[in-house]
Amino acid sequence: GVWTKALVIILHVLMFSPCFLHCQGYLEKFYGFKPQAGRQKRVAEFDSEGFPAKLKEMQQFFGLAESGELDQQTLTTMRKGRCGLSDAEQFGETMRWRNRTLTYRFSNYPPKMKPSQIRRVFKAAWRLWAQVTPLKFRRRARRDADIEISFSNKDHEDGAPFDGKGGVLAHAFLPGPGIGGDVHFDAEEDWTSNTTGYDIFAVAVHEFGHALGVSHSSDPGAVMYPAYNFAPHDEIQLSFQDVKDVQELYVLLEKPPPRTPDKCDPDLSFDAVTELQQEVVFFKDRFMWRTHTDFNEIGITLIRSLWTGIPTHLDAAYEDLTSYTMVFFKGKFYWEVKHLEVKDGYPKNISDFGFPSRIKSVDATLHFREYHVTVFFTGRECWRYDEEKQQMMDGYPKLISDEWPGVPSPIDASVAYKVMTGISVQSNRNTAQMLTMFTAGLHPPPPFCLGQGLMLYVYG
Repeated sequence: GVWTKALVIILHVLMFSPCFLHCQGYLEKFYGFKPQAGRQKRVAEFDSEGFPAKLKEMQQFFGLAESGELDQQTLTTMRKGRCGLSDAEQFGETMRWRNRTLTYRFSNYPPKMKPSQIRRVFKAAWRLWAQVTPLKFRRRARRDADIEISFSNKDHEDGAPFDGKGGVLAHAFLPGPGIGGDVHFDAEEDWTSNTTGYDIFAVAVHEFGHALGVSHSSDPGAVMYPAYNFAPHDEIQLSFQDVKDVQELYVLLEKPPPRTPDKCDPDLSFDAVTELQQEVVFFKDRFMWRTHTDFNEIGITLIRSLWTGIPTHLDAAYEDLTSYTMVFFKGKFYWEVKHLEVKDGYPKNISDFGFPSRIKSVDATLHFREYHVTVFFTGRECWRYDEEKQQMMDGYPKLISDEWPGVPSPIDASVAYKVMTGISVQSNRNTAQMLTMFTAGLHPPPPFCLGQGLMLYVYG
């Protein structure tokens, strides 16, 4: 009928738009999507399991909502600079080097960086992998080497041409003879070792992982995460998952690095918890979980994926709707963020709130939207701050044990959400405990497994 023809026309327009073609190419290259030939087949395919299924696979890998639709978060992720290897292909244990001393050489250098600087940065990148494996890496100046490193433009005769600035930044080949283990960087990128452009050290560490046989990781805290996920001044380090994966190929050491926090860890406690419009956000180390009643699953992401200018390992956070800002605390400093950007002049000292000099940090905050009041927890004391008057309320501080009977202190994190107050504590600072209470008509949240350290107290 008429509606069917109209739908086909709309789908045809969508499928041949630059945005859709880019997304289709992305799924072909990194997730093995194989579009059918012919106009009618391609139009039918858009409404079948093919494209949406592969899109859901990509969304699951990156911890996005698995809608099967090209939403803004999905498009933003697809536009990030990234590695040229597939996310869907697992390499297997056979892809590894048999010798324990590997040699590498440079066939050329990027035009905007000094060769001596590149050699120094790449030596440091190899060192990260050498520290967790029995491998040693030696640079050769002229003779053939196991691993050849080059900077190339567009088609460089390896079957995987580069695409200019952005997009694919580099790629590597799995261990083996000939081209095996070789690492190629796109010479057109703005490579740097400071705060601008792409950090060549971070990308080198990633690609060297492939040259050793390590595949991509969906852990956003891992070096082997496929998308470029680094902020200026980041300390690049191998994650627990990176080390686990490379040691499955070579050796297992006694002391692995800290692992990415698991939302189902029964001993998990939080650095901070806050409302964010209709969501609740949980912070731990470099990571955060965003929860909402409409979410079927909670994915872990890096804090900097949303806020680039605030520190990790936060002490406290809250959303102030009086000024529509987010406020983050760490040590004696605090940051105010509006429209995802840190406001000019921050960080500032927490003494601005009226704390005496003896208060060196804030343990947790509770912001009550309807009263425009924020409660600060510091050690065994609590304070009340009037957001409209911008001053501490009279009569504070008070002991937490007097103001909040039954709540142990000190407190790790807290949040006021709807008619509940959530307080995260650790009994004797070791064992997490949980007590949950709900008011009439309020249903408990889905079983998302966010640790066992959250204590919920009804305040209204």
